[in-house]
Amino acid sequence: MKTLLWLLTSILLALSACATPAFATEEALRFDNETQRKLYQQLTAELRCPQCQNQNIADSNAIVSVDMRQKTYDMIKQGSSRDDVLDYMINRYGNFVHYQPPLNRYTLLLWLAPVLMLLALVALQLKRRRQQAAESSSEAAAESASEQSASAALDAELDELIEQYRSKK
Repeated sequence: MKTLLWLLTSILLALSACATPAFATEEALRFDNETQRKLYQQLTAELRCPQCQNQNIADSNAIVSVDMRQKTYDMIKQGSSRDDVLDYMINRYGNFVHYQPPLNRYTLLLWLAPVLMLLALVALQLKRRRQQAAESSSEAAAESASEQSASAALDAELDELIEQYRSKK
């Protein structure tokens, strides 16, 4: 039992020693002030990796993301503004790299698609409700007509039974 406990402890210590260097791989970038650091973090979270498709460059380890992060860092250190960095990245990689593409003739459908889908769903729902209302009213009318005919049939049968009873007297 002591041997098993010693073996498990050794394995856990070995694994924790292997995991420690993973935390040391984080980039250590030096900024002149906190504003530059915040701008860098904002831009790297806002720019999309062209290779990874749906990951920002802050989270991606693709070579292109590493290059984009380095270029962003260099431009911020040189004093470029947020718009300058975004313009550079969009000119180099296209509107795809920005999570909020501009409204122009190429992206108009992209911006309008959610609104159009919502309107289509509302119209479809209204149409279904009208059809259900029409079906329920026609069913109610048919049910009422069938009840009236059933009632008339029962009345006729009852009249016939009364006539048979009277004729026996």
